[in-house]
Amino acid sequence: MIKSFRTAMAVLTTAVCTLTLLVAGPAGTASAGVLDVTCTPPSSQNHAYTPPLTLAPQDVTAHLTAQYGPCVSLSNPALTSGTRTSTTVLPGYGCLDLLNSGPSTFTITWNTGQTSTLSTNRTATVVGAALVVTHTGTVTSGLFTGSTVLQVLTGPATDVLLCTAGLGTVPSIYSLATLEITSL
Repeated sequence: MIKSFRTAMAVLTTAVCTLTLLVAGPAGTASAGVLDVTCTPPSSQNHAYTPPLTLAPQDVTAHLTAQYGPCVSLSNPALTSGTRTSTTVLPGYGCLDLLNSGPSTFTITWNTGQTSTLSTNRTATVVGAALVVTHTGTVTSGLFTGSTVLQVLTGPATDVLLCTAGLGTVPSIYSLATLEITSL
């Protein structure tokens, strides 16, 4: 049963990502920069909430795990993957907050042992049945400092939509990820 559910979720997530790419078009940069690194699915992020998010705000602990890979970097060919983990206490947080925009800073640890700290602006939208979270900004320290960042997370929006309607909770959000870091 669990294997069937995971298979169904994988198929749904792939379909959602494909739909999102068809609707939004391929990710790209505004200027003709040099692509420092690109990471594509099965790159993913899982955000788990304890207790699960509800419509009513409450103090929540968010556990984030992201796996980037496969990644390709022409300037650093040894770089093939990366990870990101964090645990954060979110006071007075509810499922409506998932759709808020705002600043975000996080660090990716690459398989080479190097790190990149990214400062981004986060936006979230529901596109059809997909929750699409976009991070745009710059690398502020570490590998690729000064380069621009575009990260797009795409996952099913079902739990989020049910929660915002007061009909369910959000225990976690699993999203496929694309990441582009581009020097100007």
